[in-house]
Amino acid sequence: MSSRLNKERVTISDVSDVLGMAKSTVSRALNGYPDISENTRLRVQRMADRMGYRPLAQAQAIRTGRVRALGLILQLNDHDAHRPFLAEFLAGISYIASSEGWTLTVASADSDAATLKAMRLLVEDRKADGFILPRALREDPRVELLKELNAPFVIFGRTKDETGCAWFDVAGEEAMRQAVQKLTELGHRRIGFVNGGTRYNYSWTREEGFRRGMAEAGLTVDPHLCIQDAVTAISGAAAARILLALSDAPTAIIYAVDAAALGVWDIAKEADLRIGRDLSIVAYDGSTEGAAASPSLASFAVNIRQAGERLAHLLIRRIRGEDPTNLREIEFAEFRPGGSIGPAPNLKT
Repeated sequence: MSSRLNKERVTISDVSDVLGMAKSTVSRALNGYPDISENTRLRVQRMADRMGYRPLAQAQAIRTGRVRALGLILQLNDHDAHRPFLAEFLAGISYIASSEGWTLTVASADSDAATLKAMRLLVEDRKADGFILPRALREDPRVELLKELNAPFVIFGRTKDETGCAWFDVAGEEAMRQAVQKLTELGHRRIGFVNGGTRYNYSWTREEGFRRGMAEAGLTVDPHLCIQDAVTAISGAAAARILLALSDAPTAIIYAVDAAALGVWDIAKEADLRIGRDLSIVAYDGSTEGAAASPSLASFAVNIRQAGERLAHLLIRRIRGEDPTNLREIEFAEFRPGGSIGPAPNLKT
């Protein structure tokens, strides 16, 4: 093998000779054709990597119709477009793309319309074989466009109409159900719920989980204790001010997102309430900002790097022709206790 390794460029023929396989089998394995078994694909890929084989991108694109590029549009007008965990998300996607010999094509847009335009251009210019959609909308025009263009995609989250969709999601509904359970076990009965943006599908599933938890606890959901569309500390603070001004104010509030929950701290101080003693707060995201709050925010954490890795895996499989209904995965968030949660005030001595 040493003579081949010293050549200026290793070819598919070199790899097939070493493995004792037909050149066509090696080629199809390296290009991810579904008629090649996963064991064979891995064996060929490992030998190709060991020998230093690198495909000629232009020739491969002509032969397969693929440029081996995953597309991702970052929408800068999102409320948390510059969120700190974006780096972890990109790192997860890039790691898997690189390990499979693919690249990541990233573009940005400042509106929904600009996002659709950027996607269309990347498809028409053959700069991406498929797309990761970073946040599922309840009614998602990105999905409709990519179906129209016959372009593969995978969603981080679920959408209202799952027809033809591949996705990876974290079960936010189960986290909200568990949040209610944890609070009721601590004696809370007046529990508020502050949801995220209703244009996003996660808000629908998280509210469903909240309502399920309340029903399991034998508690009635008071509509006066439910507020929608809080996605920032400012809107989260406004929601807290409304809830805490009620004559029968809640002793605990569940927030669908950490960023909004962090708005409570100043409002609680204004009302002379101690978070974790007079008022309990539970949220979802597991953000570093929440962990750094005083007291720390009890929250359900998401492994965002793992999410990026899984989405990249699923998209590559989708591009290679797998049925999207077989490419749907759900993980569960991890509860991280914090000082923001404690027994109901009437149980304290």
